[in-house]
Amino acid sequence: MMIPKIQRKFCPKCRKHTEHTVEESKRRSRRELSKGQRRFRRKLMGYGSFPKEKPKGREKPTRKLDLRYKCNTCGKKHIIGKGFRVKKAEIKKE
Repeated sequence: MMIPKIQRKFCPKCRKHTEHTVEESKRRSRRELSKGQRRFRRKLMGYGSFPKEKPKGREKPTRKLDLRYKCNTCGKKHIIGKGFRVKKAEIKKE
């Protein structure tokens, strides 16, 4: 799927339609101090290995694409929607 680099979108800060540059957000590491991650790390200690066996055949075939839109007039970044599933995505260079 080809995504144009510059799109006209509604900017909630400017409150009008302006040109936006599109960028794909990068995946971040998990928060090490969250309750679930601390529980997960604690379960890994001891003489077990992984806490649960991995489910076989239930993984999704695609990942969700999360696009960030940056307004060219005010410079504010925002997202539209929750993202969508796509196998291949490429941002057009113009």
